[in-house]
Parts: sequence; C-alpha cells; structure tokens
Amino acid sequence: MSQINSIDLDNLAQNIKVWAKALGFQHVGICDVDLSQHSDHLKAWLDKQYYGDMLYFPERGMLRSDPAQLVPGTVRIISVSMDYLPPDASFAQHLSDPTKGYVSRYALGRDYHKLVRKRLKQLGDQIHTYCADTQFRPFVDSAPILEHAVAEKAGIGFTGKHSLTINPQTGSWSFLGELFINLPLPIDSPIADNCGTCTACKSICPTGAIVSDYVVDARKCISYLTIEHQGAIPEQYRAPMGNRIYGCDDCQLVCPYNRAAPLTQESDFFAREPLHGNSLLNLFSWDEQMFLRQTEGSAIRRIGYAKWQRNISVALGNAPTDTVISTVLHDKSKHLLAIQVMLNKPETLENPEKASQLANIARTYGFSEIPSLPDITMLIEHLSWALNTHGQSSLSRQQARLVRSIQKGLVRDA
Repeated sequence: MSQINSIDLDNLAQNIKVWAKALGFQHVGICDVDLSQHSDHLKAWLDKQYYGDMLYFPERGMLRSDPAQLVPGTVRIISVSMDYLPPDASFAQHLSDPTKGYVSRYALGRDYHKLVRKRLKQLGDQIHTYCADTQFRPFVDSAPILEHAVAEKAGIGFTGKHSLTINPQTGSWSFLGELFINLPLPIDSPIADNCGTCTACKSICPTGAIVSDYVVDARKCISYLTIEHQGAIPEQYRAPMGNRIYGCDDCQLVCPYNRAAPLTQESDFFAREPLHGNSLLNLFSWDEQMFLRQTEGSAIRRIGYAKWQRNISVALGNAPTDTVISTVLHDKSKHLLAIQVMLNKPETLENPEKASQLANIARTYGFSEIPSLPDITMLIEHLSWALNTHGQSSLSRQQARLVRSIQKGLVRDA
C-alpha cells in the first residue's frame, strides 16, 4: 500500500511551510493544478503576439494553463517566494544620473535560478524523507508555468496590474519558484486582488508597456527590450530607456505595497560592485572577456556581449554632451565598419590571412571571436543613432517624477 494513504497530510503541509521558511523562503502556499480560469486571458495575450521574440510562449502556449500535463502525476503545486531587494539599491542616485548604467535590482547579485532551484530541491528532499512515495520536480523560470497565477492561487499574493505578484505585507520584490508534487496536500486560499483604483504602475511605465490592467505588451517593455529582444531596439523606445541597460524596475518602484518592502537577507542577492552604479563609459569599455568575468554567475551573462554593447550604446545616446563619449562612439563605429566591410566579402573567412586580419580588428573592438554580420550591422546602427542623439536627451518627465517620489520618501530607496 502507498505510504501516501497513511500519512497525516495536514501535518505534512504545516511542516512543509516550516521547512520552506527555514530554507530562506519568505512565503509558501499550496494549490491544486486547475488553472483553467486563466486560459482565456492567456489565449488573448498569445493571440495579440505580446510575447515578441519569445517564441517559446506560442510553442507551448496553452500548456501553461494545464500544469498536470507538464509533469504527469502532479496533483499539487507548492509555490514559494524569496525576497531579493538588496541593501543600498540607490534607486534615486542611479536613475537621476544619466552617466551611470542602471541595472534592474534583481540582476545585481548572483543568478537566482540556481539558488532558488537548489533550495526547492532541498525542500523536495525533506518531503521525500517524510514520505518515500513522494515524487516532485522544482521549477524556477524554467518551464511553461503561469507562475503568478500559481502564486495567487496558493495564497502567496495577488497579481498586480503590472502582472507581477504582490504580497500585501512584503510587496513584489521577490523571486517565485514552484515544486510540482504528487501528494494531495490541503490547499491554501487565494488572496483577492487589491490594486483597487491605483494605476501608478501604468502611468509611470516609460514606454506604455502596460497596455491595460494586468496586460503587458512585452514588445514595449524595457525589460524585454534589453534582455529578450533580438536585433535592433525599435527607435521609438530608445529615448524612454534613459540609462537603463538591463531591465527596468519603475512599475515596482511606484507600487504602494513596496513602500515598506523588506531587504533580502541572502548575500548572493547583494549588489556586485562592477554592475552597481558603474559609469556607462566604464561598462562600454569592457571587452568580451571582461564582460564574461564581471558577469560570471549573473543572469546578465546570458544576453551576450553584442546585446550588452547595444544596450549601453542606447544609454550613451541618451547621456549629456561629453566629448569623451562622442570620441568613444566614433572610434567604436570605425572599428565596426571595418569589420562589416570584411564580413561582406565572402572570401574573407576563406582566406587565412584575411581571416586573421579580421580577427585582430574584432579583438580591437573587444570581441573574443569574429562576430556575426547581423550583430555588427545592429551595433553600427545603434552607434550611429547614439552619435546623432548624444547630448540632445534629458531626463524624461516620468523618470524625473519617479526620482522626486523616491527622494520624498513616497517610494522606498533601499
């Protein structure tokens, strides 16, 4: 007979919550696998192609609303959250200084995927020790899961109008994870939506990406544009990006529930100095090897060197007039144009001497290897734009309003 039928599931559920908190999770809840109430919302989002370049959404789209198909035998999902807001987040200082690169605060520390997944695995192992018939599988942004819908149903928080999970006591600065499990544990009650008439996140979004309540058009979102988007960033979104070179936190910064958000106790999520408040020129000067060294263990590394350079070139185009910036942009453009000319000649890579010459020019720019022609073409266009717009931009009204709110204490500046 299965051990599942003989254990006290209510007691186990309580133990799971104790174990999860001992592992560093601030909130934990349990829900069933019926997410069918979210199917229409998901289908409408997919039909409008709000996913942009993230083609894994339509490829496994509706599977997200049916977790039991993802892991057969799953009857419950344990949803957890872990705070990540680092000490000394310095929101106002960095957003108000267009010469510094702004990195979304979740990415300033080590990559959360591994840490949260490791802790979830430890939680699953503890449950397995209690019940040997337990089968489980942990997920952290690694499968087609409606993680915010799961968190809401498990009582972790409610989904805000910016589409992120908000806990009424601790806000939204948290990572989510899920443990799919085959135990029919007692479920928790959902938390009702409590955004009310507030539209702070919608009005502050620099690009208008929150197109309606609870609906984000990723194609307009700065986080998407600087991380997931392949190729050139559409020109209409470049000036609104300001100095944001990886992600954006504006919609969370203005959320009233984040005014008293707790700071993380996980040292792995503390800000790493080379990425935190560094000047755009310093960041732009990194060659590919330096980029890989400074982003080792960071979520930033996965975007690659070319997109890193692309993002910073936009920020430099939005920076105040500076002859050093103009010179750097011009010199970088010159090297890229030389690479482009050689890559446009099919015989270049076939001729060892010319290929070696090309590799040397690429290294002069900062590439470790000969880059692709699409990457070079993309960077040339962005540097040309930056040269043409450099010194013409100023802090947007929205960004200036956000900074004033932070300075007045209306928004937490950790």
